[in-house]
Amino acid sequence: MVKLIETVYNFLWGDLLTAPLPGGGTLPLSLLVILLIPTGVYFTIRTKFLPIRLFKDMVGALFEKKDEEQSALSVIQTLIVSTATRVGMGNLVGVVAAISAGGAGAVFWMWVTALIGSSTAFIEATLSQIYKEKDPLYGGYRGGPAYYIHRYFEEKSGKKKRYVLLSVLFAISGLICWCGISQVVSNSVASAFKNAFHIPPIYTTVILVILAAIIVLRKNATVKVLDIIVPIMAGFYLLITLFIIITNITQLPDVFERIFSEAFGFRQVAAGGFGAVLMNGIKRGLFSNEAGSGSAPCAAAAAVADNPVKVGLTQALGVFIDTLMICSCTAMIMLLTPTKLTEGLVGMDLLQKAMEYHLGSFGVIFIAITLWLFSFSTFIGILFYARSNVAYLFGDNWFSQTAYKVLALAMLFVGGLAAYTIVWDLGDVGIGLMTIFNIIMLYPLSKKALQALKEYEKKF
Repeated sequence: MVKLIETVYNFLWGDLLTAPLPGGGTLPLSLLVILLIPTGVYFTIRTKFLPIRLFKDMVGALFEKKDEEQSALSVIQTLIVSTATRVGMGNLVGVVAAISAGGAGAVFWMWVTALIGSSTAFIEATLSQIYKEKDPLYGGYRGGPAYYIHRYFEEKSGKKKRYVLLSVLFAISGLICWCGISQVVSNSVASAFKNAFHIPPIYTTVILVILAAIIVLRKNATVKVLDIIVPIMAGFYLLITLFIIITNITQLPDVFERIFSEAFGFRQVAAGGFGAVLMNGIKRGLFSNEAGSGSAPCAAAAAVADNPVKVGLTQALGVFIDTLMICSCTAMIMLLTPTKLTEGLVGMDLLQKAMEYHLGSFGVIFIAITLWLFSFSTFIGILFYARSNVAYLFGDNWFSQTAYKVLALAMLFVGGLAAYTIVWDLGDVGIGLMTIFNIIMLYPLSKKALQALKEYEKKF
C-alpha cells in the first residue's frame, strides 16, 4: 500500500516531463502543472480575460444580499469559507520554500498563476451554483464537482442515476485529501508553538482537538466561527506586513527589481536555473489558490445569489486574495530581510527568523499565532467541504457526517504528535486526483458557465 501511494504521488507531483532550456537548464513539468496551466489559459481566453475585464464586478458581487432562509449562506460567507481553506500553511512556509528554491523571481510567476487560475475558479464555482441542490440535514444548499459531474451524466443519458463513477472517485479523493490535511495542520501548529513558546506538542494538540471538536460537532457553528476568524487573521497579517513595508520603504524598489529581473531569468538562464524560478512560482501559486482542484466549489454551492455568475466572480476574487495579497505578504517579509541572517534556515525556522528581524521577539510569537489561526481555519473549512461529499457517498444521515468528523479529529490528534510522511503524501494524492477528475469534466461542462456569463453581461 505504501509503495502504491508513493508511486501515485510521484506520478501526480513528480517531474513527468523535462523540457530543455537555453543555457543548459531544464524545465521539469509535473502532471498537475501540465493540466492546470493550459486549463487556466484556455478559460482566461474563453472568458475574455475575465479577471481583468470584470474585476469591478468581482468586488461588487461581495455585497450581494441574502434574502432567503437563515440556514442559507451569503456570497461573502462562502468566500470566507473558501478563503479559510486557501489561506493556510502554504501561504507561510510554502512561499518561503518557493523563494528559497526559486529566488525572488518565483514571486512573479506566483502572481501570474493566480491571474490565470482565477478564470478556472470562476468556471467551477459558477457550475456549482448552477447545479446546487437543497441540503436536508444542514439546511441551505450544497453541491460541488461530485454533483455537477453527476448531473452532466444524467443529462447526457436522459436517466436518473444513484451514482456516477467519476463523482464517486472525486468524493472519495476529497475525503482522503482532507484527512491528510488534518494531520499537516496539527503538526505545523504544534511545531510552531514548540519553537515560539517551548510548549510540548501534546498540550498544543489536545487543546487544538478540543476546540476543533466543540466547533465541528455542532450543527452550524462552522461558518459562524469562520466569519470571525478569517477577517481578523487576514486583516492583522496585512496590517503587520504593511507596517514592515513602510518601515523598509527605501528597500522596496530593489525588491521589485529583484522580482522582475529574476522572474525572466536574465541571470538564471545563464546559470541554468530558470526552471527552478519558473516552476517554484507556478507550483506555489497552484498549491495555494486551489483553482481547479474542486475544493472551493463545495463552498460556492452553498451561497444564495440572484445570479450564479456573481458567486463565480466572488470565488475568482478569492484566488486574488489568497495569492496576490496573503502570499505576497509573506514574500515581502522574506525579501525585506537580509539574506545573511537566514542562510542555512528552512521552513518555519526561516520565517520566524525573518519576523524576529523585523519585529523582535514579538515577530516570532505573532507568526506562531498566525500559523495557528491559518491552520485552524483550514481544518474547519475542509470539514465544511466534506459535508457535500459525505452526503453524496453515504446519503443524508447524521451518522456518516459525524463519523467523518470524528475520523478527521483523530487525524488531527495523531498529526500533532508525529509526522507520518505517508499520510501527508496521501493528502497530496487526494488533491491531485480531485484535480484530475474535476478538470476532465470542466471542459464539457464549461459551456453552461460561459453561457451564464454571456447572459449576465447582457443583463448587468
